[in-house]
Amino acid sequence: MKKDKQKVLDEVWDDDRVRSFLGKRVPSQAGRPFAGDPDFYVLRHAYQSMRAEDFSRFLGFFTADGRDVRARDDKGRTLADVIARHANSGRFIELLNAH
Repeated sequence: MKKDKQKVLDEVWDDDRVRSFLGKRVPSQAGRPFAGDPDFYVLRHAYQSMRAEDFSRFLGFFTADGRDVRARDDKGRTLADVIARHANSGRFIELLNAH
């Protein structure tokens, strides 16, 4: 089976694209609202989607919008707690701690 899209590497993200993640809608799970803080969901989605440079800019927009970088999931964990075991999370954790 052939892929219908090729992976794009090193794409430049402008500020509008980075800011668009602020409006990420939190989905319901099995008909129930997301159990954690919605800010956690938005942060996690940005982390999963962005390179560290873009995530850094996103965090500036995120905090300027009055959002919480210490938001917790339904288990009481911050994003830094969740990603601490990821091989390439060091820079992301530094950025979170700086905000």
